[in-house]
Amino acid sequence: MLVDLNHESGFIYGGAPADSAATRINGLIDAALVTERVSQPPRDYLGASRIGEPCARRLAFEYTRTPPDQGREFDGHMLRIFKAGHVFEALSIRWLRAAGFDLRTERKDGGQFGFSAAGGRLRGHIDGVIIGGPDIGVAWPALWEHKALNAKSWTDLVKRGLEVSKPIYFAQVQLYMAYLDVAVTLFTALNKDTQELFHEIAPFDPVKAQALSDKAVSILRAADAGELPPRIAAACDFYLCRLCPFAKRCWERTP
Repeated sequence: MLVDLNHESGFIYGGAPADSAATRINGLIDAALVTERVSQPPRDYLGASRIGEPCARRLAFEYTRTPPDQGREFDGHMLRIFKAGHVFEALSIRWLRAAGFDLRTERKDGGQFGFSAAGGRLRGHIDGVIIGGPDIGVAWPALWEHKALNAKSWTDLVKRGLEVSKPIYFAQVQLYMAYLDVAVTLFTALNKDTQELFHEIAPFDPVKAQALSDKAVSILRAADAGELPPRIAAACDFYLCRLCPFAKRCWERTP
């Protein structure tokens, strides 16, 4: 006697109902990720990973922990993308070490390598440092920074290079090198769609690093004075403003 396995169970094999188990499961996962993020202490410093953001006012909102506009918070989907980036980074670490690179990602006490300046109000945490390895035309040590990108973004990076294609990442590594006194960074990008790897050697540029440091100081001083830096645009329909999670509160304020 065969058991009837086609009774109502909330599942449709070979199809997906509007209110499917998959939808409910994803909703639960996303809610858990959002809850996890909310439970974490908010960042109380200006991060080197963000200093390349072109709008100083947006950075000031972030530094002062200003809530984003309603509905513009990170959702579960975006948090899943962040989490997946860590997994891809772990793969690249394993592959580089297997290729003979002495890549260190933690201090002896288990903490991250990084720097702190301006009384702890400007900080950065690097993905790693390569102490030695095969001859690739780099004098070790070198900082190591990793990003996992979708195919379109990865292809643009390969075509145009780090500084032009990814100015925020370029600024990030320049500030790292300035405060950690290292002359070069090996920037690794993994194509999430094809697992192709791209590596770029980024040398330290002291002039650009100083400009970034000065930018950070000006944002911190504005925050201390209870002021906001100027807007990046003259109208709210500027493309960066349309993408900004603080656009509504920014343009509702007097300049």
